[in-house]
Amino acid sequence: MSLIRQFLLISLLATFISPAFATNGYIGHGYGIKSRGMAGTGVALPQEAMIAATNPAGIAFTGNRFDVSAALFSPRRSYEVTGNSAQPPFAGKVESDRNYFVLPEMAATWQLDEHKAFGIALYGHGGMNTDYSSSDSGGGTYGAGTTGVDLAQLFLSPTFAYRFENDAAIGVSAILAYQRFEARGVASFAGLSNSPQDLSDNGHDNSYGAGINLGFILPVGDQITLGGGYHSRIYMTEFDDYKGLFAEQGDMDIPSMATIGLAWATTEKLTLLLDLQKSWYSHIDTVGRPMMPAMQQCMAGNTASCLGADKGIGFGWDDMTTVKFGLQYQAKNNWTWRAGYSHGNQPIPGTEVYFNILAPGVMEEHFTVGFTKKFDQGRQEVNFAAMYAPENSIKGTISSGQTVELAMKQYQLELGWSLLY
Repeated sequence: MSLIRQFLLISLLATFISPAFATNGYIGHGYGIKSRGMAGTGVALPQEAMIAATNPAGIAFTGNRFDVSAALFSPRRSYEVTGNSAQPPFAGKVESDRNYFVLPEMAATWQLDEHKAFGIALYGHGGMNTDYSSSDSGGGTYGAGTTGVDLAQLFLSPTFAYRFENDAAIGVSAILAYQRFEARGVASFAGLSNSPQDLSDNGHDNSYGAGINLGFILPVGDQITLGGGYHSRIYMTEFDDYKGLFAEQGDMDIPSMATIGLAWATTEKLTLLLDLQKSWYSHIDTVGRPMMPAMQQCMAGNTASCLGADKGIGFGWDDMTTVKFGLQYQAKNNWTWRAGYSHGNQPIPGTEVYFNILAPGVMEEHFTVGFTKKFDQGRQEVNFAAMYAPENSIKGTISSGQTVELAMKQYQLELGWSLLY
């Protein structure tokens, strides 16, 4: 247990230096290194303790194990402006600084008896991290100095699962959430804010909340397993230092998410996987409310539509549905090989590019590979996963006659270790 306590501390500290994650929107493309090696599939194939983050029922099948991993993640984010160059954002291409992050993750499970299991998982979300230098962007993206946001979310999930005689299972997790946020370089929007002193450059603020995660596993014949999980909306305390930026006076809850999938053991060695995942970004006012017509109404004197108001200006994100495909092959000499591909329509409409320079979550595709090598008579594992997300972009025209194009691509290498005890 001392090892677990130490990693909990390390992971908490890493949250303060690693605010970005490989993402669909700003939700991770997968949880657990084995799942990420298969593009985030595996809701119906429990084989690591981190399954609790997607499907709490899965821990009924993982036994006593401890999983830890760390990833080197590199997102490359940029925006390019063409057209009117007389006002910010000025014409030209600007790339976000700070392109490398180290991302830790851990989980452990305990088999209480032949039916019941308990686990705990520590994991994160991110992706809304940008840093546009004022020297690169002509005095700042919006004319107020170095510009960007930094959002990090950390989750601690104690989990319980029950396995029935027919190998079906149900599970539940409590989700204890922490998030921190900082915005820089948006003070030029003070005239559109209900609380301009709580809009920009106030350092990091903290928020806390809780939710619930439910899951099931259901065998369908001898070769096919159905699995699913539902991650509720997580209700968070407000960011008081940014109540002039976020809708509902600094409120930023975490959206609900649902995943359902199949695992098909085509042979003793080869398993094919298909997952479907949906994230309800539009249900969170700060994230989902569109910039227009709220900005126009605010400029006309309707303060109920300004930044920070209940029905104020948001980032305009749509809901996101992602389809994921994966395969796993059990080879000789305790080797397991994995590959995967996922695709989802990115959540930012072309009408919302202006504000989303701050948060260009435009990824749509992920290509992944991975492997596991067992040793010590199967009691230990070395795990590896790699991810490449090719560049995707979204372009839109803003009212000043400027065209803004947001772009991102991502790379990730991850190494993990597992102990079965």
